[in-house]
Order: sequence, then C-alpha cells, then structure tokens
Amino acid sequence: MQASTCAVKGTATSICVGSQPLNRRRLLAACGLSGGYRKSSSLSVSVSSFNNNSYMTGRISFCGLRPADSVSMGTELVRTAFSRSRLVKALSSDGDIEEAAPIHPQTKSSGIVLPFVGVACLGAILFGYHLAVVNGALEYLAKDLGIAENTVLQGWIVSTLLAGATVGSFTGGALADKFGRTRTFQLDAIPLIIGAFLCTTAQSVQTMIIGRLLAGIGIGISSAIVPLYISEISPTEIRGALGSVNQLFICVGILLALVAGLPLAGNPLWWRTMFGIAALPAILLVLGMAFSPESPRWLFQRGKISEAEKSIRTLYGKERVAEIMLDLAVGGQGSAETEAGWFDLFSSRYWKVVSVGVALFFFQQMAGINAVVYYSTAVFRSVGIASDVAASALVGASNVFGTTVASSLMDRQGRKSLLITSFLGMAASMLLLSLTFTWKVLAPYSGTLAVLGTVCYVLSFSLGAGPVPALLLPEIFASRIRAKAVALSLGMHWISNFFIGLYFLSVVNKFGISTVYLGFAAICLLAVLYIAGNVVETKGRSLEEIEHALNPAI
Repeated sequence: MQASTCAVKGTATSICVGSQPLNRRRLLAACGLSGGYRKSSSLSVSVSSFNNNSYMTGRISFCGLRPADSVSMGTELVRTAFSRSRLVKALSSDGDIEEAAPIHPQTKSSGIVLPFVGVACLGAILFGYHLAVVNGALEYLAKDLGIAENTVLQGWIVSTLLAGATVGSFTGGALADKFGRTRTFQLDAIPLIIGAFLCTTAQSVQTMIIGRLLAGIGIGISSAIVPLYISEISPTEIRGALGSVNQLFICVGILLALVAGLPLAGNPLWWRTMFGIAALPAILLVLGMAFSPESPRWLFQRGKISEAEKSIRTLYGKERVAEIMLDLAVGGQGSAETEAGWFDLFSSRYWKVVSVGVALFFFQQMAGINAVVYYSTAVFRSVGIASDVAASALVGASNVFGTTVASSLMDRQGRKSLLITSFLGMAASMLLLSLTFTWKVLAPYSGTLAVLGTVCYVLSFSLGAGPVPALLLPEIFASRIRAKAVALSLGMHWISNFFIGLYFLSVVNKFGISTVYLGFAAICLLAVLYIAGNVVETKGRSLEEIEHALNPAI
C-alpha cells in the first residue's frame, strides 16, 4: 500500500495514507512503536516539506528488514531505525492504520530541562512576591506616606498592581509570539526592576502607585509566559509535575514576602527593603534567560528548523531529536494556518475551549484565594491572634506544602480530579470560616478555627485550583492560539483579582466577613459543577495529541 503527501496550505508537513492524514500516533503505530502487534504489511511513506519555498522528499520503508532512510525537513526531520523485533503495528486487511494508545517514550527524560524550568520560575517567584508583599507592608507604608486613615488610597496601592498585571497578561502573549519566549522574559525584567526601585524609594503615594503599576505589568507578562514556556519545553511524561512547579514557586514567592515582613514590628521602615528585594530575582531572570534555550515549538512554527533541533538537543539530548521533530511536524498539520488574531479566539472553532480557560481562572479568583492572601493578617488580628504576620507565614508555608504534594499527584491522579477535589475542600473550608465568625458557641475557639479554616482552604487550593489552570490551559489550547488564549484567560484572572483587591474590604464592612466567606463557598460549589461537565483530562498526552483530540477536524 502506498502513502502520499496531503495538500496543505502554509508551512506544513503532511503524511497521508490514501486521502487520510496521519497523526503522530497513527504514524508511529505503523512503525510498531506503540507496543501493539498485528499482522504486518509493507508501507511506503512519502514526506513533503513546504518550507521557505523548498521542497524535500524522503521515503521510509516500514515493516521490512532494513533500517529506515532519513526523512529531511530543513536539516534533519526524522532519523530512526527499526529492528525486526520492533516492526509492527500494523495495518488491517483493508489497509487502514489502527489508532494507537498515547505514545510514552521509552527513554527517560533528561534532567537537563530542570535548570531552565527553574530559571523560568523566577518569574513565578516574582508573581507571588509582588502579590503578597503588600500584606504585611501596607500598614507601615501607609503611615510613612501619610495615608493611614485613607483606605481608598490603600486599596489603590493594592489594586494598581493588579490593573498593571491585567495589561501585562494581554501584552505577554503578543510579545511571546513576536519575539520568542526567552527574549520576552528578558524584556519583562525591565518593568519589574524599575517598579521595584520606585516602590523602594517612593516618597509620595503617586510614585508608589506608578511603581506598583510597572511591577504589575511585569508580573502580568510573566504570568502568561512562565506556564507557556514550561509546557512547551517539558517532556510529556513529566509535564504535569513540571507545570505545577510554576504554582509551587508562586507559593514560594508568597511565603518569602510573608517571611520578609517579620522584621516590620521592630523596624517600621523595613517595608522599603521588602520592595527592594524584588529586584534581585528580576536581574537573575535576565541573566538566566541569556543561557536558556528557546521553545522548540515556537522555533518550529517560525520555520527555524535547525535552531529547533539544537534546542531539543539542549533540553532532552540528541537521542530524542527525531521523535520530537516528528511530533512537531505532524502537529504542524493543524497549525499551518497564519497566526491567530485576537478575534479568532471568539470564533466557533475555538471559543468552546477558550471559554474553559476563562472560566477556570474566573472561578479560581472569585473563590476567594487572593482575599485570603491579601487580608489574612487583618483577619487573624480581628480574632485576637497576637502574631498575625507569623500566622500569615504559616498560611504561606501551607501553600508551598500543598503545591509540592500536587506536583507528585498531577501525572498520576490527573488534572480534572484534582480540580474537583480542590474546589470541594475550599468550599468546606470557607463554610467553616463563615461559621467561625457567626456561631457564638464557637467564639472561644475563633482564633484557632480561623487559622485552621484558612490553612485548610489554602491546602485545598494548592492541591488543584492553584496549579492546574496554568498547567491545563497551554495543554488544551491549539498551538495556533496558545499564547493569545493563555493571555486572554489570565486577563480574566487579573480582572477578577483587581476587583477583589479593590472592593473586598468595602464588601466585608457592608455585609460582614461571614457572609462574604459563605459567598466564596457557593462559588466553589458552582466551580465543581462546571468542571465536571466541561473540563477534559490531559495527563499522559503530548500537546499535539491533545490538540488533535480537541480539534478532530484538523
């Protein structure tokens, strides 16, 4: 049986049997790499590459006794050999190739990828640090800047960061598509460093707000590109664990900010040092990204084939170049169109999956996590806990612990089940907090229950609602829309975050903390219902496999 090339537009590589395109699973199934064994028959595959007006053809002979020839795409697209013992998965009597189980590479993932994930996570540390640094510092900076009695201006100092982050999150996707992931990280450090400097030296509210705005733009950009970069450089079999590292380092940033606030009681001007510390990770991010490889997927989509191969060798080792380049080539059949615009995200083709991303971040923020982070110190003080900063640091430590546990479960339990378990735990914790502030019989234990409920809430959040959305979204979005769709979803994250930071205290003053926490519990339950009906499981599948599963017409 003969195979031919499919006609596609743009830059693509297409492999067909008859008129039916092969995806990566079906092609490797024919090569006997999926573990199945059936009656074999001969198959010739012709691969054509239309790239920069060049045309190259190679042939692979499957199910024979000799090694396969090379298939070229740019430089080397595929180089692999098949021994007699690995021949098969074969073709049914009518010639159709069977669908195979998801591919799980036989070679272990190289640990070389881990340092580059760590460099990217400096952006996640800054994300968490800037979010939480105002928790302990707000009271002291308000006195220093003369706004101790002006809660409106205090609210703006908190929320200006979030307004900037909203702008940054939308900008981050476009920058990542235009300049690449690593260069965007370096550009991102500019507002982060300037913002930290302005906050540290501020002598007026106006300077403080400008500094917070610039820092917000910086963390908004990093919130979009950190999970994007990690998902694109991580091996499929450990992508869940590495993806959750993003949330882990956000938690580390939050914890560092809370711990950094401990000297405030003895040194009221320490708040300036707290903001200045944030410049150090930003400087390290610039330096680290100078030595980090670009995303192979971005390079491939840009037609930079030799650079993509070099990046793959750096990340995974030379033995996986052929496998991953084949993955990208077959995935390229679905991304051969021109780069998606913002309005494409709202088309019937993409909106269903994009809306899942928007909804997940809406539920994540409206479930109350940042109200807990921003105002835990004030809440603990209201129930008579003496060391309120220390109690908040305990909350931060719980976040780190829970996220560490989630990292080990992500590729075993799956994303969807962790999300549902997480939101159920958050709902129960919020109900406990609501009752703590309502039932008089619990008044003698209100301090202990407030800490217990908050810690349980944060633990539940960190098991799923925290790490999963940022991991799941780059997985479910097609490569053509990935950067912009992640940016749009994170825009919802920051818009929700902004309004919570701006109005939370006002709403609490009007309705009471118990009613507000009860509302958060209700939102958590709504999230469970939505996730059960709309979220797909992605563990153990490559980004290209997920894209084809969600877009079968491609």
